[in-house]
Amino acid sequence: MYKADYCLPCFYMDQTVLEVLAKYGQFIEYHRVEFLKGAGKKRFLELSCSLYGEEMVNKHCRLAPVPSLFIDGELVFDAIPPIFELEDAIEEAIEQKRSNQLR
Repeated sequence: MYKADYCLPCFYMDQTVLEVLAKYGQFIEYHRVEFLKGAGKKRFLELSCSLYGEEMVNKHCRLAPVPSLFIDGELVFDAIPPIFELEDAIEEAIEQKRSNQLR
């Protein structure tokens, strides 16, 4: 989830992800969800509903944290992660995909 460049936590989380992408680029796709623009609005609501349910989103305005980082549609970080933690989360997701493909 990304608001805009003037949102410093969003900007720094994005920079952290981009730094780590150089190491894992062939294994992952990174999509920055800019929830103030076009398709990002819809994806933001989809991810918010997956976290809290439609009723909580629609009636109680419970929304996904900003910034946040999702891997395969699951919230992994709701704050800027240290690089080693982000790398661990990516490696775990890659390993899980590999093991699921072998089944």
